[in-house]
Amino acid sequence: MKINRFNLNFRTVFWAAAALVLAALLVFAFRPQTVRVDIGEISRGSLTVAVRDEARTRARNLYVVSAPVSGRLLRVGNRAGERVEAGAVIAVIQPAPAVLVDERSRQEIQAGVRSAQAALALARAELERAEAQLAYGRIEAERAETLFAANVVSQSALDRARLNVRTAAAVVGNARAGVGVRQADLDAARVRLIDPAAAGSGSRAVSIRAPVAGRILRVLQESESVVAQGAPLMEIGDPGDLEVVAELLSSDAARISAGAPAVIDAWGGGPALQGRVRLVEPYGFLKVSALGVEEQRVNVIIDPVDPPAAWAAVGHGYRVEAAVTIRRTEAVLRVPVAALFRQQGRWAVFVVEGGRARLRRVDIGENDGERAEVRSGLKPGEKVVLHPSQAVAQGSRVRAGNGS
Repeated sequence: MKINRFNLNFRTVFWAAAALVLAALLVFAFRPQTVRVDIGEISRGSLTVAVRDEARTRARNLYVVSAPVSGRLLRVGNRAGERVEAGAVIAVIQPAPAVLVDERSRQEIQAGVRSAQAALALARAELERAEAQLAYGRIEAERAETLFAANVVSQSALDRARLNVRTAAAVVGNARAGVGVRQADLDAARVRLIDPAAAGSGSRAVSIRAPVAGRILRVLQESESVVAQGAPLMEIGDPGDLEVVAELLSSDAARISAGAPAVIDAWGGGPALQGRVRLVEPYGFLKVSALGVEEQRVNVIIDPVDPPAAWAAVGHGYRVEAAVTIRRTEAVLRVPVAALFRQQGRWAVFVVEGGRARLRRVDIGENDGERAEVRSGLKPGEKVVLHPSQAVAQGSRVRAGNGS
């Protein structure tokens, strides 16, 4: 009996201990886990709201030198970067060579010459007929004068004879002009038959001079070639006198006014450069983005504020990034942007209270990309969870650490 009682007590104690251990394991397994998160703090400070976009530099006064006449441009000896003085010869254009004529065109020109000769002969015949009519009219007028003096013909007959003389004289003048036109047409047709190799160049070369003193920024036509009148040849400007052109969205440009400060960076090295908005152009234009989206943009012109030495490494046409300040507010309540997320169409954060995450909705104003203005919902000094993951929920235990 004692052995049975001992076995019974042992089994009871064993299964009770096992149940306690199992219960402890279940409690440990299903108890809420503490989530390691990054913590940020709500603070007061300045908030600068800016519009940032790509921009480019350009010479403030850019001169595009073009060909004043058509002709053969001699090889340009100047190179980009060279300095030129105002009035210096930078290019020379000679008269263009005559165009070679093929056999078919030559026969067409010869036919045109024969046609012009026939037209000239016809015009001369018309002139002879008009001169004969004029001579006859003058004879008739003299006869009318004699008969009128003898009271044989009336005054109206005399006036009619004089009118015929004047009319015949006008016809002669018209015929002589016709002969001149036909002669000019014949000369033009004959000129087209002149061999280009035998055609001498009676025109002298035209020298193109620099309109201002500066540096050659770009040579658009370097090799010798035949150019048309108005063709651009080179660009001249002062690379030390630059301005920045930022193509901003029209919705952003509408919030910018002249005199707004700007920061120019990402220009290739060195610290950010300071600038100031000089002009917001009143005309917008359509631009298609790299993703194929049509955007209405406006040019915003920014003048450098730093001395020219700070811009010495930046040239004409360089790519930069411009950040134009829209508004700067002092002593504003700020929350890190990394703590914000959307909850049922509103902004929300997880506030750390007593080691637990508490969901709280907030009203947010403008932001500078790192911090946002808090209008309501948070107080200075409160801690918020940065980059909240799916593991963070209402009431979750959290502690500061690497939340990744």
